[in-house]
Amino acid sequence: MEERVNHDEDKATVAENIESLFESATEYGKTSIDLFKLKAADKSAEIISSLVAGLVLVIIMIICFAILTVGLALLIGDLLGKSYYGFFILGGFYLVIGLIFLSMKDKWCKTPVADLIIKKLFK
Repeated sequence: MEERVNHDEDKATVAENIESLFESATEYGKTSIDLFKLKAADKSAEIISSLVAGLVLVIIMIICFAILTVGLALLIGDLLGKSYYGFFILGGFYLVIGLIFLSMKDKWCKTPVADLIIKKLFK
């Protein structure tokens, strides 16, 4: 009879250990998911903040560039006698630059941006 009581106690202990192990595994799973979410949020925030900062810088540079372009076009036009000559010359120059950039966009823009995003994701 005493042997049967020990056997029942062993079963109860094993059941408690299995239940405790299951609870620990469940908590570990929840913690792992939470950690993954936090890491994903951190990486997303880092990438978005970098993109926003870059976008602000690009907008400022575009405004500055536009003002300088108008000034240069007026200067060239003044030197040539007609103000619109300067605008035509700069327009043609920017068209050539745009076509060069269009032909090299993957090498100069797409690949470096993709590499930067990948680097930030796995940093």
